[in-house]
Amino acid sequence: MISKSPGTALITGASTGLGAVYADRLARRGHDLILVARDGARMEALAQNLRAETGCSVEVMPADLTDLGDVSRTADRLGSDASITMLVNNAGMSLNGGLLDNGPEALVQLIALNMTAPTLLAAAAGRAFVARRGGTIVNIASVLALAPERFDGVYSGSKAYILNLSLSLAETVKASGVHVQAVLPGATRTEIWARSGKDIDSFPAAIVMEAGDLVDAALVGLDKGETVTIPPLANDEQWTAYTEARLAMGPNLSRREVAERYRVPAQQVV
Repeated sequence: MISKSPGTALITGASTGLGAVYADRLARRGHDLILVARDGARMEALAQNLRAETGCSVEVMPADLTDLGDVSRTADRLGSDASITMLVNNAGMSLNGGLLDNGPEALVQLIALNMTAPTLLAAAAGRAFVARRGGTIVNIASVLALAPERFDGVYSGSKAYILNLSLSLAETVKASGVHVQAVLPGATRTEIWARSGKDIDSFPAAIVMEAGDLVDAALVGLDKGETVTIPPLANDEQWTAYTEARLAMGPNLSRREVAERYRVPAQQVV
């Protein structure tokens, strides 16, 4: 019996780090691949290895996802290529320093790569997958989406945005056979640290996960149908409690009457 192909996965940030590991793991699951990143030579080396080891088809698509023209070209491919069944929105960057240490160019670049590009690609994939009645969108966020006080707020804010985007999109497309997963890594051994002037080896070894372990865990979460996967979190009841507390506030977040604690005492009203 011939098994059905799982289709093609388009992976951004695919030249190194989590993107390269996703390429390896998905190829071994039978996916053909479209690799998207700036470093075409590095992606071609990865592609040659994967073709030889897995027999999958691997296309290298050099693109700078801080450039709207390249983002548009990638989005058009998602919309027009019916073989694509998965988008892995992985490309991202961090800053050297924080909000007050960087000028407009660096801040705009981070927003473009971490927020604008994944938004436009998720929109293109979402529309295409809904029309095809199936597909998977994986958005790489970060545990810092839940801990804004612990790191630079521009980076953590961009990842909180990706989490919100994923939760909203998952709710929008769930009846259409499309699955959306947000993956929230903790500190993971990839090149993003060195590129932003940080030494990952200076971190306590107990908090740094290997990239292969992270992606393997994320794929287990995907197979389980999770919308949010947090590979380092041992007690999933904490995430459940967090989500329940957030949802419980929902009915109280928009009301005609001002909350009692914000009312001006009658004697102060002129």
